[in-house]
Amino acid sequence: MPLLHALPNATRLCQRRYNSIKALQAAFRDPSSPMYLAPGSKGPASPGEYELPSQSTESSGVLSDVPSLDQILEQGRTKLVQAGFHHPTIWEQPIAWGDQDSFQHVNNVQYVRYFESSRIRWMMHLGTRLGGPAKAEALRKGKGISLIIKSLNINYRRPVTYPDTLLISHKPILPKEPTQLLDSNSVNIQPPSDPAALLLTSSAFSVSQQAFVAHCHETLVWYDYEKLRKSVPGEEYQIAVWEPYLQKDSAGKE
Repeated sequence: MPLLHALPNATRLCQRRYNSIKALQAAFRDPSSPMYLAPGSKGPASPGEYELPSQSTESSGVLSDVPSLDQILEQGRTKLVQAGFHHPTIWEQPIAWGDQDSFQHVNNVQYVRYFESSRIRWMMHLGTRLGGPAKAEALRKGKGISLIIKSLNINYRRPVTYPDTLLISHKPILPKEPTQLLDSNSVNIQPPSDPAALLLTSSAFSVSQQAFVAHCHETLVWYDYEKLRKSVPGEEYQIAVWEPYLQKDSAGKE
């Protein structure tokens, strides 16, 4: 009985092998096939010797025109720099499938975390300018004089879906000037009079859409974590905050 059951399986296996050999032989005879062998020619002695025809391996120019992921990311960073942001502070935020909600786009609450990550990156660069890696770490961990978030307001422009990557960056705003953010309709016309306050603006750029998808207005406060009270920053802090942007303005005027 076992032998009788095995015979149909063996027959089917032989038939598949026979069909595979026939298909291979047909490919050798088909002039349009990359495996075509002209009459009188011989095939390779081993599989490793086979090479595709040159017309198959040479670029037709179509694929070569498609930008790489790195090029697309750099295009997005350039957009942020053109909008006045500092290139080293740009945060790259991959979008996860779980960031979406039942409306099939990234949930609005997620942007608070995205902008938070970008803000921390901006603070780390600020700390480095103030006193190197040690100061950057102290600023991040709230040791001595650091920053604390007071309020934020997010303007949503476009829905974002998975897969995508957002490029986000922060920059300071002069406290005595109304600000208009990158085609957004929200204008900050009531800047705080608190000398301990620091206004920041941030923008999120979608790599897949090649467009700005959200903007954020933030009010931070300089805070002395040892004395547990607000602190008015000295000149060195003001210079560290504005130096990258003043250098950019000066370079643009030259």
